[in-house]
Amino acid sequence: MSVGSLGNGRRWMRAAIAALAVTTATAGSVAADPAPAGKELVVLGDSFSANDWDHFEGKNDCNRHGATAWPVQLAKLMGVHGTDRVSDPSCPGASIDSGPGWTMAQQAQRADKEGAFGPNTKLVTLQFGMNDKWGSSDQTLFSSLQSCVFNLELGCDPDSVEQGRMTDYTGVSGALMAKRMSNAVTYIKYYAPNARIVLVGYPELLTPGSGAICLSILGVAPFVNPRGRALVEFLDRIDVAQREAAQLLGIDFFDGRALSVGHDLCSPQPWLNGILDPRTGIDGLPFHPSTQGDTVVANAIYHSYGR
Repeated sequence: MSVGSLGNGRRWMRAAIAALAVTTATAGSVAADPAPAGKELVVLGDSFSANDWDHFEGKNDCNRHGATAWPVQLAKLMGVHGTDRVSDPSCPGASIDSGPGWTMAQQAQRADKEGAFGPNTKLVTLQFGMNDKWGSSDQTLFSSLQSCVFNLELGCDPDSVEQGRMTDYTGVSGALMAKRMSNAVTYIKYYAPNARIVLVGYPELLTPGSGAICLSILGVAPFVNPRGRALVEFLDRIDVAQREAAQLLGIDFFDGRALSVGHDLCSPQPWLNGILDPRTGIDGLPFHPSTQGDTVVANAIYHSYGR
């Protein structure tokens, strides 16, 4: 993530200089440009935040958000939904810095242009990591779906990484995640000094340590790939990396996995959408939170940070 990737060079450079000055005890000599008051709620994230997708055009539209996505429900709880006190450029396919979809820095830049960051900013949520490239592989999780996750013939075991069919989960680490997020987080901290910055963890998609991949079809015919250890390991490592990255960055971590224990895709009562599953929502985005799953997250974040 380059310095220029956050756009508006002067604002970014002031933030970077201020961060450096803190380490040399000269921060008081740095003056920021006049800043906007800021939005109360700022949401940066991927499809687990946006929870919507243009099925017809297939666009990663950062203006589309599911009607019951947790940020929408959170905004309603905070009393800012439908007002100019919230900024939500989250969108499907977003990554920390891998692209080709929107990156964390690009979303921060868009929010900044909307006047999102300022002394009145109360809460900034970040939800990234699932769509990034890690380690030596050029694969992302999305590009691994057909070649590995849904591949019943070859399975999705750990050897699929060496075979180039699965993203390299061995490269996932908290230190690397923190490094890739640090520029944007430094920027947000500087221009929204009173905000709680929260890295939102993903829900429990598959039972940690298990080896099977499940996806309900029509609520009655589950797809099961019994050789799915590589995907489970990837999800487990992303969870650990998010926790470690939050600590290294000095921001909060919201444990979305703990909230959804026992409600993964393989459970009798999933809080994630299958394919045309009436139990969770016929038109729900597969692999993503159902309305109930998002409601649990919205309420928990509100009670912890939004009141």
